[in-house]
Amino acid sequence: MNTKRINAPNVKMVAHRGLSGIERENTCPAFLAAANRSYFGIETDVHVTKDGKFVIIHDESTKRVSLESVKVNVEESTWDEIKNIVLPDKDGSFVRQDIRIPLLSEYIAICKKYGKVPVLELKNTFARDDLKRLTEEIDSLGYLESMTFISFSWENCVNLRELLPEAKIQWLTGEWISDDRLSELKRFGFALDIHYGNLDEARIKLLHDNGIEVNCWTCDDPEAGERLAAWGVDYITSNILE
Repeated sequence: MNTKRINAPNVKMVAHRGLSGIERENTCPAFLAAANRSYFGIETDVHVTKDGKFVIIHDESTKRVSLESVKVNVEESTWDEIKNIVLPDKDGSFVRQDIRIPLLSEYIAICKKYGKVPVLELKNTFARDDLKRLTEEIDSLGYLESMTFISFSWENCVNLRELLPEAKIQWLTGEWISDDRLSELKRFGFALDIHYGNLDEARIKLLHDNGIEVNCWTCDDPEAGERLAAWGVDYITSNILE
């Protein structure tokens, strides 16, 4: 199995949860699969454990990603309770031992080694102290200036802007934005990361005319991806398109 290549030479392609169309999402194998291809960035999700570790997983629970083999709430658990969980491969088998829930540091290390932009989604609303610790940890790994941060939480985005005045920050949404939100995006210097079905050429032009970059999630349809590229979208986040 391989990616589906599209004609989008001016678009920065982002691998959603790593190359999750081929490997188990948000695992080191998924990040490595993306790192060894032409992707501009590798997107993932981060939670904070009960003992303050930053772990990579989309859901609050391991139930879905483990195919219900393990049901643990990551934010109510310690790293020691999570680190030995083996996740199934895409075919449901448990043959491989390398498919696990990684630490933030492992994800950053892969992005840094292969020169990929980490597109890090902050799940839930982070406490300010946790945000500060997270940025300090990434800085200690020598990759803070390469980061793009994304979040559905407006509060996360605003607090990050206070911590990192020059950081690339994208606000996530599943719906088209109001005029007031457009003004707020401009004021804080945020890009927009929106579901691709809410975009058309006129909307992308409106955002660009206001100095706002446009990312979109999660487009796996080659025809839609090429249409978005023709309209001038800046980024396409996908499970399988390259």
